[in-house]
Amino acid sequence: MEDFFSDIIKHIEGYYYSIVDLTPKLLLALALILISWFIASRARGFADRRLKTRMQDPLLATFIANLLKAVLIIIGFLFMFRVIGLTGVAQSILAGAGISAFIIGFALRDIGENFLAGILLAFKRPFSVGDIIETNGVKGKVEALNLRDTQIKSASKNIYVPNALLIKNTLINYNSEGYLLQDFTIGLEYGSDYRKALDLITEVLKKDSEIVDKDYFNSAVVSGVTGNTIQINVRYWVKTDLSISEHLSEMIIKVTEALRENGFNIK
Repeated sequence: MEDFFSDIIKHIEGYYYSIVDLTPKLLLALALILISWFIASRARGFADRRLKTRMQDPLLATFIANLLKAVLIIIGFLFMFRVIGLTGVAQSILAGAGISAFIIGFALRDIGENFLAGILLAFKRPFSVGDIIETNGVKGKVEALNLRDTQIKSASKNIYVPNALLIKNTLINYNSEGYLLQDFTIGLEYGSDYRKALDLITEVLKKDSEIVDKDYFNSAVVSGVTGNTIQINVRYWVKTDLSISEHLSEMIIKVTEALRENGFNIK
């Protein structure tokens, strides 16, 4: 019995000395992580500012800055594992246990896929910050392109769409060089003076200072007939930084008032 307790005490002492030996390494590893995180954050901010001043595309500049931060943090973690002494253990596990490597690879598959898709989006640039896009049933304004997802603002909500979905599925960009195409349909009573109505709507479009007419075609055309109603489609271009929904509402009101003041019955 005496030998039993003696062995327990020896094991406890062994664990104690092991913890004492490992504590400085753990503290140093923690310090390395904090330092690498600090350096990565500062480098990301510096790179973001400098790249935005030299590049025309802020989306690509921000993505490269985020990528730089991620690389620096990964390097910090590699140094941490080396300090703790887990490098050899990790290599042994990956080399000796194929099932572990398979599980890890499967778990990180989506992350890697979205990361590579983010790189393709950053360099292909199908959209820029501020563009109105639609994909996977989501329509809104692009706020940022991150390493894993793209941030889209829609109806005061931030929606994060995985980058891989933007690559795999149909992507609609409603912008053209910083401008957005708006359209709406209005119905007139059958037998109205349609040409006069089209002229009135065109005048309303020309008087609005927010509508861009240089190099862009704004129009009002008869688009179809539904029962005893003639459908007129109105299309025009505005700047992306405009409050789109409010301006669209205002344009519908202006067109409706102009038509009613001239004796048109709106359906």
